[in-house]
Amino acid sequence: MNKDNTRWGIAHIFSSYNNTLIHITDITGSETISFVSGGRVVKQGRQEASPNTAMMIVRIAAEEALNKGITGVHVRIRAPGGHNGPRTPGKGAQAALRALSRAGLRIGNIEDVTPKPHDGCRKKGGKKGRRL
Repeated sequence: MNKDNTRWGIAHIFSSYNNTLIHITDITGSETISFVSGGRVVKQGRQEASPNTAMMIVRIAAEEALNKGITGVHVRIRAPGGHNGPRTPGKGAQAALRALSRAGLRIGNIEDVTPKPHDGCRKKGGKKGRRL
């Protein structure tokens, strides 16, 4: 406990163009407190990545976290990244961050943890690159 009685956790937000995942853990990152994905709240696959869905899943995850005593979160936003994935998060990341603060959780640090390629595999597209 801090002097302001805030129990901290970590909110891992993975946002791609196809889905949004919210994973709230304790401060060490080893114990899962809540895990919700877009498929849990919508029927159609195309809606899993929408900002509206992101707000709904954050509401569910934040409620579980508050019930277990977490009152503040450090946010880690991640896009698919790597050597073939996009390095920018999907539409759900911004909405999820806004919904976290509206749900009553205190927000600490916000960091981008998108994986960056460091000369591993060859990028897809062949010798001449992707032709449109």
